[in-house]
Amino acid sequence: MARRLRFNGTGSDEDGCPSVHEDVDSGEIIVHGPQLTDPDDIAQLQRLSPGETPIVVPRELLVDFGPKEVTRVPKIIDLDAFGRLFTSFEHTAWRLETRGRYASDEGTTTYAQFTRGEPVAWEGVSPDWCARRREQSALGKRFERVRIVDNPATTGQLYLLDNAKRNSAVGEDIRNLWRSDAIRLHLPAEDFWIFDSRLVALLNFDDADNLIDVELIKEPERVLRYAQVRDAAWHHAVPFKQFAAQLTAKE
Repeated sequence: MARRLRFNGTGSDEDGCPSVHEDVDSGEIIVHGPQLTDPDDIAQLQRLSPGETPIVVPRELLVDFGPKEVTRVPKIIDLDAFGRLFTSFEHTAWRLETRGRYASDEGTTTYAQFTRGEPVAWEGVSPDWCARRREQSALGKRFERVRIVDNPATTGQLYLLDNAKRNSAVGEDIRNLWRSDAIRLHLPAEDFWIFDSRLVALLNFDDADNLIDVELIKEPERVLRYAQVRDAAWHHAVPFKQFAAQLTAKE
């Protein structure tokens, strides 16, 4: 079916080029103008795919005739797609954990051991997950987390503090931050992963602390916001062994 296109405007009164059209059904924008042909210019373009044609338009054209109001539709990905992010990233995967509990933890054997006051047998737990972490870490990739802890710490947070032994053994750098410091630093009460400082996976939970879906964020302005959160949290967070020692000293 052919698109229904609306002509928004042109930057030229003579030949109508460059111009902006809008798909009235999808909201997509179509821009046409002079083709960029200089090989040296084209060589500077990033992520230019086969079949794509770079064109040149004056900035004023987009200001005058581009969409003025854009309704952002969240891009929700399934857990399989989310899982693939942990092998497709190139350099860093960084996580902020802000919740008092995670329902997925509470059904595990290790959580039952912990709540009974027994030493948790982390050896051999989640072998496939551990193998993938070790493989990626061996490639020089970094996995880092900051976990927020209340005062007093919840059972779920204390469990994750013990869990950090396993995560660090497979290559993750785990640190902790008191909730009061997170509030002072204006950190958001959001859980997310940020990959290579260019995309964010925002984790959405229901009222029962179950992960319900993952929103993929690529807009540079939003990604920058989460990168700033990461930098502030990482600067003030304490390595988990040191944090656990502080917690023990307070008891």
